[in-house]
Amino acid sequence: MNSIFLAFGGLLLFGLGYRFYASYIASKIFSIGNFSGEVPAKEFEDGIDFVPTKKEILFGHHYTSIAGAAPIIGPCIAAFWGWLPAFLWVVLGTIFMGAVHDFGALVVSVREKGKSIADITGSVINPRVRTMFLLFVMMLTWLVLAVFAMAIAGLFVNVPAAVLPINIEIIIAIVIGFVLYKKKMDAFIPSVIALILLYIFVYIGTFHPLSFEFFGLDKAAQSNLWIILLFIYSGIASLLPVWLLLQPRDYINSHQLLVGLGLIFIGMLIAQPIVDAPMIRVSGAGVPNMFPLLFVTIACGAISGFHGLVSSGTTSKQVSNIRHTKLIGYGAMLGEGTLALAATIAAVAGISLVANCNLPAVGRVEDLSWAVYYDSWAHAATNKATAFVLGGGALIESLGIQSNLAKTIMAVLVISFAATTLDTATRIQRFILMEVGDSLKIQVLKNRYIATLIAIIPALWLTLWQVTDQSTGSSTQAGWVLWPIFGASNQMLAALTLMILSIYFWKRNRPVLPLVIPFIFITIITLTTLMVKIQSFAMTNRILLVIDGILIALILWMLYEGWMVFRTRSHAK
Repeated sequence: MNSIFLAFGGLLLFGLGYRFYASYIASKIFSIGNFSGEVPAKEFEDGIDFVPTKKEILFGHHYTSIAGAAPIIGPCIAAFWGWLPAFLWVVLGTIFMGAVHDFGALVVSVREKGKSIADITGSVINPRVRTMFLLFVMMLTWLVLAVFAMAIAGLFVNVPAAVLPINIEIIIAIVIGFVLYKKKMDAFIPSVIALILLYIFVYIGTFHPLSFEFFGLDKAAQSNLWIILLFIYSGIASLLPVWLLLQPRDYINSHQLLVGLGLIFIGMLIAQPIVDAPMIRVSGAGVPNMFPLLFVTIACGAISGFHGLVSSGTTSKQVSNIRHTKLIGYGAMLGEGTLALAATIAAVAGISLVANCNLPAVGRVEDLSWAVYYDSWAHAATNKATAFVLGGGALIESLGIQSNLAKTIMAVLVISFAATTLDTATRIQRFILMEVGDSLKIQVLKNRYIATLIAIIPALWLTLWQVTDQSTGSSTQAGWVLWPIFGASNQMLAALTLMILSIYFWKRNRPVLPLVIPFIFITIITLTTLMVKIQSFAMTNRILLVIDGILIALILWMLYEGWMVFRTRSHAK
């Protein structure tokens, strides 16, 4: 089968979903047209966190904040089970679950004066659950920070060509932010100039890579140094006004993503690679169960709890009109689904165009194919986003772009969005810690500088901490050891957010089945995953066993509290 059919089918369904399903959700459930209050960005405008923002700029910020490395890594791994399961979960999951989740979290936060979903939980259910929710989110966010810092540092070490353009982008973004907000210029021309400059430095970086290897550091030392620098950067970036760095950089990144995806899809039209992956693979030696693992492997590319934190943590404080939430909340998730679709096509078709490459888990390969890349689950999990870099790069090469330059473009794309997630998550963690301080009456946590330090230091420690992986007996960073339950806990956060949204609109006599059905499905998936993991962790890793058990207990407790609210209100009627 030609890969064009996958691309066209996915994009067509995304368009139909936005035109019809998003409109239905917006009018029948969220009633964004009936909102008569003041949006929090205008009511609490402070020039730092609460800033009324043009919808196209905010769309770019939100899009790139949610579209990190995860929607690339997940589909690249999940292609192990064939093209059909990954395609269906990315497309249908995005339309009916992920986009509804993100849209709902944004709308409710705007309605509730910019409060986070965790904070809203206190009024929807009770203050006790609010505290539990905040603690759950806080643990997850530290893990997000650790994992993304490790991922970015690893990419900087392995792809030094990306170092120069990524760091130059920060300077460009600050200049653009000053021009837009202090000089009041229209965003289009500065953003185009910024994008051109970025690709100029991508070209320069390709042929003049920067690396700490020059100072005699080995790869481990280079990685640790990058991790420290990344956390220093994310702390500073999270304290700066959103208009100075966060918004303009994300706006640039949104253009970069559109260009990158455009090049991939145009390259696909020219090369027309054949899908060499089977439709589905469910059996064979070393093939793990597709259910439930597929649905937590592809997380952000279909539905992600972290998106609810972004929607209610930073984006809701910048919405200038509630009618913009459809484009920003639902539309940006469709954009992420498009990125996941591109990653899927690169993995199941694009890699067939690749020759003479190095795979992390395999080594030198003369002629790459799906069968070689996905010869085992261990190799698929280890290779991670390499399929996107190689396969997407091969598609871009069909446009006449040099091989090394094409791979650098793909690598910069991945790192840009991972970096965006890093400092957005730091800002969100600061908000969460300040909410915990308010909930538990801890005054010191209400200080934004102290909250930022507390957001960074545990994540930095987790990133650098070396532990023994009892399943392999080797020493590795703690964040990677905790990775198996990250996907499940992230999806569970999405399920809990959908539960809060369901109760919120049910109390207002809205039809909530479009919220309840995804909530039930994701809850079953994640609880099944965590239960299955408990069995393996009991024999391999006690650390994971304890954490998994705590997560299950917290989840069941919050589900019980939600059920009691529903039961009590139903009996009252």
